Amino acid sequence: MNNPIASAIKQICDDRGIPQEQVIEALEAALAAAYRKDFGEKNQNIKVEFDIKTGESRVFDVKTVVEDLPEDFSEGEEEKEQGKEEKRKSDLEEAVEVSAEEDEEKRRFNPKTDIQLSDARILKEDVGLGEEMRTELSVPAEYGRMAAQTAKQVIIQKIREAERNLLYSMFKDKEGAIITGTVQRREDSRVLIDLGKISAMLPMSEQISRERYNPGDRIKVFVLSVHESGRGPEIIVSRATPLMVQRIFESEIPEVASGAIEIKKISRDGGNRSKVAVLSHQDNIDPIGSCIGQRGGRIQMIIAELGGEKIDVIMYDDDPEVFIANAISPAKISSIELFPEMKTARVLVPEDQLSLAIGKGGQNVRLASQLTEWNIEIHPDGAVREYLEGSEQSEDAGEEIDLRATVSDEEEPLTPNP
Repeated sequence: MNNPIASAIKQICDDRGIPQEQVIEALEAALAAAYRKDFGEKNQNIKVEFDIKTGESRVFDVKTVVEDLPEDFSEGEEEKEQGKEEKRKSDLEEAVEVSAEEDEEKRRFNPKTDIQLSDARILKEDVGLGEEMRTELSVPAEYGRMAAQTAKQVIIQKIREAERNLLYSMFKDKEGAIITGTVQRREDSRVLIDLGKISAMLPMSEQISRERYNPGDRIKVFVLSVHESGRGPEIIVSRATPLMVQRIFESEIPEVASGAIEIKKISRDGGNRSKVAVLSHQDNIDPIGSCIGQRGGRIQMIIAELGGEKIDVIMYDDDPEVFIANAISPAKISSIELFPEMKTARVLVPEDQLSLAIGKGGQNVRLASQLTEWNIEIHPDGAVREYLEGSEQSEDAGEEIDLRATVSDEEEPLTPNP
């Protein structure tokens, strides 16, 4: 590639990371637009082939052979339609526009892109329906100023489209993965994360309340979704999703990555505490011990990755009673009564375990409910006995006692009002 055009194409490919085929495609589209601007006729479908080795181009009028059909428009109607189109579209849009969609059931002849079979057989006797007829046209020595400007605009647009498509493909493959970025700036409640060639958005709902995102900070985020938009790929990331905990477990614990240990469910209060239910598929592997690691080494690595967030690893069980009892840990329970029709579980705990079972602000029981998908009510077992013994007297006196225990921010249980 010794010619200047080939060198320019190589530089564009290196600088922008775009495949050479896409840059050549953009150049061919630009040359076709320039030719159409200065030399093209109304019913010509201009296509250009560019040879990067020689730097030369060939121009063709390409038409598809169709059966003999009536034309789309009469001459007067076509001129009116073209006048409206010119008012509505810029030269750039007109240059890259593809012919209008055709109704397959009522397809009509388009003289710009089609040639009727009877006319095609005048040029080539053995031509068949659906074949392409390529008529080579003369290549001009140079293009006019307006045509060159149109070509420049087409090249810029095509390269931008290629860049957007490349970025979309790159990050679409990372959907559901953890990546590292740099905090760029805050826009209202959202935080923009610089990922190199593109920025991702961290919405308020996916942020951790106690975290502060300062410009320049390096953070890990979970890629929730990647969508195409008119301005390029739109990437939504998260710091609060339970899936982030799962991906970190998979990266830090080989047994989870291999599938020997399965993470059945996760409930998370981002930045504060998570509960992870695990199950072993091999009899000789202890799922909780493997996740915690020797002297807590593995779980400490995960906690550090999550900025100090506490992690409870519990054993999953198909029996709701056992699973709920495990989910309430580290609190010890006295008994459980299930009400399947309401998907509610009444859990009795000793008085000294009440605050631990509920957690600060109800965090422990709330996460346990999310994990088990049961509505869990925590009751002190002593209060239940007192209630059962004196229920008749309480009803006669008009007393109302709420046995569902809650705690204040100081983790002290509330007592019923007399």
